[in-house]
Amino acid sequence: MKLAAFLASQARGFPDKPAVVCGVTSVTFRQLHDDSDRIATAMRRQGVMTGDRVAMCLPNCCEFVTIFFAIIKSGAIAMPINMRLSANEIDTIFKDAAPAAVFFGVDERENISRIIGDGTIRSFVIGDATAAAEVSLKTMLESEPEPIEVPAEMDDCVISYTSGTTGRPKGVITTQANYIVANGFLNAMHWHLSADDRIIVTTPLAHRTAFARIGNMAVMGATLHILRKFDVADAVKVIENERITLISIVPTVGRMLLPAIEADPSRFASLRIMVATGEAFPVELKRRLLAALPGLQIFSFFAMTEAGALAMLQPDEQLDHSASVGRVTPGVDLRLVGDDGRDVSIGEAGEIWVRSGLPGQYLLFRTYFNQPDAMQAAFHAGWFKTGDVGRFDEEGYLYIVDRKKDMVLSGGYNIYSKEVEAVLMRHRAVADAAVIGVPDEIYGEAVAAFIEPAEGAIVAEDELIRWCAEELAGYKKPKHVVFMPELPKNSTGKVMKNELRALFRSPS
Repeated sequence: MKLAAFLASQARGFPDKPAVVCGVTSVTFRQLHDDSDRIATAMRRQGVMTGDRVAMCLPNCCEFVTIFFAIIKSGAIAMPINMRLSANEIDTIFKDAAPAAVFFGVDERENISRIIGDGTIRSFVIGDATAAAEVSLKTMLESEPEPIEVPAEMDDCVISYTSGTTGRPKGVITTQANYIVANGFLNAMHWHLSADDRIIVTTPLAHRTAFARIGNMAVMGATLHILRKFDVADAVKVIENERITLISIVPTVGRMLLPAIEADPSRFASLRIMVATGEAFPVELKRRLLAALPGLQIFSFFAMTEAGALAMLQPDEQLDHSASVGRVTPGVDLRLVGDDGRDVSIGEAGEIWVRSGLPGQYLLFRTYFNQPDAMQAAFHAGWFKTGDVGRFDEEGYLYIVDRKKDMVLSGGYNIYSKEVEAVLMRHRAVADAAVIGVPDEIYGEAVAAFIEPAEGAIVAEDELIRWCAEELAGYKKPKHVVFMPELPKNSTGKVMKNELRALFRSPS
């Protein structure tokens, strides 16, 4: 199952129809197909081979989509990089994945050059090539396309990096079959998507919420409208002028759009579907959205990089079952397992284990890149252990009650507490640190750091926040810093984070 075959079909059926639009730039399906062929040929001539990783350090733009298709047509694996990550975080990913090539924009040249050094990573740039080792996208597009035979068994599509509980990022390899099933067939079935739909992307394309919409475009023949960066006024203008039918958001974007929607619902009259994923979607936000746009269908998900959307809440369930993440996605087997390894009873909490056929064939990812120990630890007899804890009610609705992984969900991004704690612990004035997620009106959750200062040390809150900002993506830095003489610990020396959460709610 190859994405390129779907794109070729759309190029034949809708050659002159816009496939991707960003600002004043519009790319038709025929142009997207032809240009990605040319770039794939140029990549092969530059030595990129089947199975190589190719990094995409790119802003939101039409070229992002063209390059993605070129990478998979060449037989390589696309590696989209969240450009909100710090240079150190990107460097760590590069060292793990060992990409054969990197695409980047001229604004990222300095950072990328510093990361790749004088090594063997090929540099492909959107804009003028200023170094001898660089090849411009313009030059690549001048290549005469040649047939590229990619072995049928080579189905790897994307390698996405997620921070781990140990601090070491893991490369999650998903296949083209994973991508097509989730973002083609299942989305079409549930949302009734067709070539008539017009979709707007409101988050960075490297974020899985936006990246999934590329699949909607390719498989269904819908038109994808990309915002270079999210701005309420720009988003409203595109939705109104282009008669957008589907908007894909994290709840943070929903909160930011709500005042404009309530001020003039007529500008959003074309919207048929709102797809929400990320942190829990507040029920009051849903109520206000539906009051302003009564014809809107909201779909929300419990999803993860390794396994796609595991449960879905349908439009008519959004208010009546707002605390739930929905019922299990068709085709997914889901168990709730207790500490004794047995399934728990209805109403009881257990770790969420899932499976859906062989890894890489339906929704479940194929493997972790170069981490066999992590892969072995993540599975038990074919079941993937998610690390999240849930319970079922009598009607089959799933509720998330806890996270075995110590994680904060902020603005749709996963932030692992241990990763932030490790950075804080490197500061000379910090003896111990504990990080939790706390409620935030805009982002759902924010990072709060509880600090036990080193003996005799004096350090200010803003100094620790700056320290983290130098090492981590901006969204990972603490928003709140609380100093304590000693962190509360149990008899085994583990920090009792429930006490910290209670303390944050009632600081007095």
